[in-house]
Parts: sequence; structure tokens; C-alpha cells
Amino acid sequence: MDHLPSILAIIVCVVMSAFFSAAETAYSSLNKTRLKVLADAGDQKAALALSLAEDYNRLLSTILIGNNIVNIAVASISTLLFVELYGDFGATVSTVVITAVILIFGEITPKSIAKDAPESLARNFAAMLKFLQWLLTPLTFIFSHWKLLVNRFFGSGDETKMSQEELLMLVEEVRQEGAIDKSEGELLKNAIEFRDVQAEDILTPRVDLEAVSIDDSKEVIGKKFTETHYSRLLVYDGSIDNIVGVINQKDFYVNGGVAAQTLTEIMTPPVFVHQYEHVRNLLKELQCKKSHIAVVVDEYGGTLGIVTMEDILEELVGEIWDEHDEVEADFEKLAVDTYRVDCKVTLTDFEDFFNLKLDSESVSVGGWIMEHLNHIPVKGEAFTVEHLEITVTDVDAHRVFFVTVKQSPKEEE
Repeated sequence: MDHLPSILAIIVCVVMSAFFSAAETAYSSLNKTRLKVLADAGDQKAALALSLAEDYNRLLSTILIGNNIVNIAVASISTLLFVELYGDFGATVSTVVITAVILIFGEITPKSIAKDAPESLARNFAAMLKFLQWLLTPLTFIFSHWKLLVNRFFGSGDETKMSQEELLMLVEEVRQEGAIDKSEGELLKNAIEFRDVQAEDILTPRVDLEAVSIDDSKEVIGKKFTETHYSRLLVYDGSIDNIVGVINQKDFYVNGGVAAQTLTEIMTPPVFVHQYEHVRNLLKELQCKKSHIAVVVDEYGGTLGIVTMEDILEELVGEIWDEHDEVEADFEKLAVDTYRVDCKVTLTDFEDFFNLKLDSESVSVGGWIMEHLNHIPVKGEAFTVEHLEITVTDVDAHRVFFVTVKQSPKEEE
């Protein structure tokens, strides 16, 4: 008897099994962004593949239905063929042979190839899959509704959204693969974490503010501009807790001399924000009001500090220096394992630099030191935290400016 038709049918079924397996891996592994770029460039295959990927549940139903049909078919045909050839042992021989063939040529090999070139295979398979999707529409319709019914009974939480931690991990993986460099990776990380930053996290505290009284003479104000090199100064009435305006240097000096208008006429109204205002909202508010400074107030309405447009941008792009900034190292090395630390440094940077984890709600090193000691430190006071010996070296006006940190090797566990 001629067995050629059966053999050809088995080969066709194995090829189709390989096709469905490769398609499943390709569409589950592809990068939609790359396909979108190709589609926008006029690639019709990429556009079709992208449309299939957008409706992945329906596509997956088509692939699984087709794969099961051809696998069942090849098992049935091979059993009949081998029983005819080997009699009672044919079923056993068929099971062993077809299992090995399907595993090697219908599963492992095509999926390995598709994993290495998902976008290319997705583009080339798109037309065939679109046809099969149309052909198997009745079956995919039934299984799609069955899936909805199952989800309704067993509950299916929305776990498809990528969390912030997953986004950060993705950026790190892309950086390690070399697709972006370190600076680009840091910029992306800053942009992702930007939504969680609040005004109190980046403000300049009130003790560091430069301001003038509304009753000050223009000579005093001009001297303050000269001493500070600032382009803008706060104006208060009575006390720093009552900010009434912001004066711009270019409005104060006109045509090479001091403006003739009064201070009240020159200054602009301040922008007030709460300490817990998210920086992303603050940036929009400053843009809308065309202001460069926002005054941060506490729950009692007192002035906590200010946030400038430069402070916000530095959260994204890092430190921005101008010609008047004094360059000071946050961690100045004094000797082997000994550093002079600026207490304005964030506690996160301090933890990263010295490789430790502190249980504290403070934002700055200075705040953490006072929290740890539970009193205002005095010069020369020292304490130990984990492998660090910390000595207060510079204190003024109830503030800690600098400390000396000496680190000893961590004990081996």
C-alpha cells in the first residue's frame, strides 16, 4: 500500500506545528516599539504584525487552536501508519517517534529561532496568521468568551501595568545591554522617580534664604544683589514668614541705573505651595504663572523655604552650575577612610556613599544627626553608627554644617 500521502501529511502537520510554536514565541517576545517604527516608515508587514500584537489574546487563541489541531492530526495519522506497518507495536512506536519529532522540530527548535529574531518572524508570519485568524473565527470567538467567563469566576486582577520598580529595573537592563549609556540611564531613572518628589525634598531652607524688607532702601537692596549674585530676591513685610513679593534684578536695574519705580511697583506676586506639593505639579504651576520661584509654606502658613525652577530641573538632569556657584565637594576625602561631609547632602546619597541603610525619615544628613542624637549637637560631639565614626566639626546657629566620618571595615559575617 502506498504510504506516501500519510508521510506527507505528517510532514505538513509537523511544519505547521513548528509554525505555530515559532509564532507564539515571536509575538510574546517582540518589541512593539521596533514594529511601530517600521510601520511608521511604511512597512506593511510590520503594520499588520503590530495590529495582531495589539489584540494578543485573540491571536494567542488562534495559535493555540491551530497548534492543537495539527498536533492531534499528526498523532492520529502517525498511529494509523505505524499500526499498519508494525501491527500491535505500532501505537507504542508512533508515540515515541512522534513525541520526539514534535519536541525537537515542532517545539524546541522553532521557539529557539523565534526567540532570537521575534520581530522578523512576526512580520513574515503576519499574513498567514491573519488568514488563520479569520478562518478560525468561530472557534476563537467561543474560547475568548470562555476566557472571560473563567476570569469572572476566578478573578483576574489588573497586573499588566508596569510598576515603577519594574520600570527602573527595565532601564537598568537596557543600560547594561549597551542600548543607552550611563548618563542617559540616570536621566531616565530621574524622570521615572520624578513623580514621587515633593517640594520639601528639594527646597532651600528658610535659614539659607536671602531676602529684603519691603521697607529697605534701594541702596540696601542693590548691595544685597551685589553680595549674593542672585538674579531674584524675596521681599518680606515684617518677617520672613510674610513673603509679599519677588524682585527681579533686571527690573531693579533699568538702562544702567536703579529703576525709578517703588519697590511695590517693581516686585511680582509670589507663588505659594504646600510642602507636600509634588514637584511635577509645581513645575506646571510655575510655567503657567511664568515664575521661577515658589515659596514653600508649612501647615501653619510659615515659610519653610523656596523651590526654584533650577532646583526642579536638577532633579532631572543633575547638578547645574553657574559662574557664581561655589564648588564644594559633598564628600571631601581627608585621609584613608576619612571624609568631611557636608550636612546638606541627602541621606540617600550618604547611605549610597558609605554603603549602609539607616532607619530614618530625615531628608538631609544634618536632620538625621539631630534625630539620632535627639538634641542639637555641639562641636566635637561624636557617635558611632554601624562601621562609621561620626564627629561634628562645624555648628552654627543650631545647625550642623559639616561632620567628619571615619569608616572602619565591616565585620565579616
